[in-house]
Amino acid sequence: MPRWDPEAKERLRAAALELFAEHGYDNATVTQITERAGLTRRTFSRYFADKRDVLFAGSERLPDAMADAVRRADPALPPFQAVLAAMVDAGDLFAGLVSHAAQRRAIVASSPELQERERTKLAAVTAAVVEALQERGATESSAKMLAQVGIAIFQTAFERWTEQPDGPDFAEQARRAADELAAHLTP
Repeated sequence: MPRWDPEAKERLRAAALELFAEHGYDNATVTQITERAGLTRRTFSRYFADKRDVLFAGSERLPDAMADAVRRADPALPPFQAVLAAMVDAGDLFAGLVSHAAQRRAIVASSPELQERERTKLAAVTAAVVEALQERGATESSAKMLAQVGIAIFQTAFERWTEQPDGPDFAEQARRAADELAAHLTP
């Protein structure tokens, strides 16, 4: 039997998602995940720190990706337009990397522990975007407000994108969410 399986990580992820959906996140164990995937616990530990990490692996890259997207936005754009451009830019990259997005979102929504981890992740993204906006000249107060609104648009677009996998792509969903917000702000 080969020592390295190039598809081991995806097999573990698929097995975990199946078990989380069948039995609930809290009732699925790492042992059950590895048995379902036909792999060992040691293999699981190579890819994931714990069963939560199956759902959040790679999310540590999101704050830097979002902040870098804000920094790359056209310098002539006002701060909020830079945030929107960054949400579309980073969101397209992120959306392409997230497999089983709708299933993952449903599992996270079913667990207070996972919801807290999701909020922590989004707080890190918000802080990174605030810093990038301040580098572009926004005041701290404005940067915080614009980052929070931008993250809300990102979340709305991501939710709609996962609910309609055959619908508009992530970038279009982000544009629509921003337009919807703008429509509510004008008399």
